[in-house]
Amino acid sequence: MAFPHAFRVSWLRYARRKSMSLYSLVQVKVVEPLLRLLRQGVTPVQLAWSVALGAILGVIPMLGVSTMICAVVALPLRLNLVAIQAANYVVYPLQFLLLLPFFRAGEWLFRQTPLNLNPAELAAMLKDDPWGSIQSLWGTTWHALVVWLLLGIPVTLLAVLVLRPLFAAAAGKMNHQKT
Repeated sequence: MAFPHAFRVSWLRYARRKSMSLYSLVQVKVVEPLLRLLRQGVTPVQLAWSVALGAILGVIPMLGVSTMICAVVALPLRLNLVAIQAANYVVYPLQFLLLLPFFRAGEWLFRQTPLNLNPAELAAMLKDDPWGSIQSLWGTTWHALVVWLLLGIPVTLLAVLVLRPLFAAAAGKMNHQKT
């Protein structure tokens, strides 16, 4: 998978070992690295697009491809690879949580007969036979991808509209503190 179990567990252990709240953990592991990128010269626009696209690509309803897709998207668009992958990793748990809702929305949109799967059966199916799961869920996955794309475009644009001024303000504040 794109986000190793050991890495997820290490965040939790880190927070417990340091007696950190969730707010402090997000501050140390998400906010501060993004601010460091701004200090290193990444523009607020690049950072906003990197984070927005990383987040939306991180919840794509195709397991195991988000990291590669983030890299493929970031390079030609000259986005920050670290920021896009970081956003991808932060939303990784949402990919699993949104998989079944994307499947259901795709079934509804294309008037497909719903699969008789609950989250536990889906997880077992993917664990026991990943390739067989991909083959049997191919049509459902394509329908889910259409729904993801239809929702992802406006969500990404909205995220950029929100993040760009936030990152610009943070960059301005950092530049003001330097002088």
